[in-house]
Amino acid sequence: MDVNAAVAAAAAIAGVLTGVIAVLAFRFSERELKRPTRTSLHTDPVLPPGVDTVLSVLRSSAVVLDEADGVVKASSAAYALGLVRGGKLAVEPMLQMARDTRRDGEIRQVELDLPRRGTGRGEALAVSARVAPLGSRLVLLLVEDLTEARRIEAVRRDFVANVSHELKTPVGALSLLSEAVMDASDDPEAVQRFAGRMQIEATRLTSLVQELIDLSRVQNDDPLEDAEPVRVDELVAEAIDRCRHQAGTKQITMATGGTADLHVWGNRGQLAAALGNLVENAVNYSPARTRVGIAARSVTAPGGDLIEIAVTDQGIGISDKDKERIFERFYRVDPARSRATGGTGLGLAIVKHVVASHGGEITVWSAEGQGSTFTLRLPEAAAAREARDRARRQPGLDDENGHPPTDSSPYEPLPAPEVLP
Repeated sequence: MDVNAAVAAAAAIAGVLTGVIAVLAFRFSERELKRPTRTSLHTDPVLPPGVDTVLSVLRSSAVVLDEADGVVKASSAAYALGLVRGGKLAVEPMLQMARDTRRDGEIRQVELDLPRRGTGRGEALAVSARVAPLGSRLVLLLVEDLTEARRIEAVRRDFVANVSHELKTPVGALSLLSEAVMDASDDPEAVQRFAGRMQIEATRLTSLVQELIDLSRVQNDDPLEDAEPVRVDELVAEAIDRCRHQAGTKQITMATGGTADLHVWGNRGQLAAALGNLVENAVNYSPARTRVGIAARSVTAPGGDLIEIAVTDQGIGISDKDKERIFERFYRVDPARSRATGGTGLGLAIVKHVVASHGGEITVWSAEGQGSTFTLRLPEAAAAREARDRARRQPGLDDENGHPPTDSSPYEPLPAPEVLP
């Protein structure tokens, strides 16, 4: 019995010692895990409190780098721009900036042109990169996309240069002509000739200034704030009256046709200016004794009925390479002819802005030597469409008032235009 008791006591003592050793080892292991090591600093960096939230609301692309240039945090915009690939910062100049900032703690900023991902056209992204230290171990990189701002600035710069050039021409001509008038004061015939030229240049200058004002207005104003149903017939008649003198001088026939009593929804003044510009261009670029036609009709579209207004001429036509640029400001298909006709190169730019701001579109079909067809497609006024539908349901009635259609146009009718490719 004494032997068994001794064995049991020894086993109990061994069990207690084993338990004590296990507890001590567990506590020692916990302290070791909590202690920062060189490995943990390198592989498991932690963002300072609040930084993750701030980065999530920034508009800039954000990337946080650790001591080994590994990406700790990157926004979705950074991936979209191609800054981060495979967990690494893929732009070498930015990576070098991060290393320099990590070394001396200085904030750095630079503007770079980066190749655009997914395009083979050689287009570049203009970005501004700013690098700053984030705590003692991390580096923060913020990247702002400047591509759109650069494009807008280039457009503004070109616009100012073009305006300066266009204004300089008539102003310079007026100055020279006034000197010529003074020198020819004893020659009434010369004075009359120079005075006529001065009137032409003054008219050209006035037109340019007015079109600049119109372009500024259609770009800055919201036409739908003062929108109303506008009769297409009235817009057509106003456009024809605007060009009546030029058309009569060149013996050009103005022809109207299509569906009567259509309405579009928008700003009457802007729509009249847009259609007037198209008709004026058609007259100016058409040879003598030809025809210019304006026709309107309603067409069904998935998003609702549209009013299609086509202006067709038998003029010089537009080449394929010029069709891509005719809606640019100050662009002229034939600069010499535009000078002769007094064109400023702003008319079609105004048309494009007006149509786009009204939720429509403009298309052009043209062939050199065969003429052109410009087609406006604008949303039809809902009230007018409902009234027309009601009238169609009443036998013998052609409009909401029960009156048959009348054609009071003094111009030769033109059939509705075929939709050209």
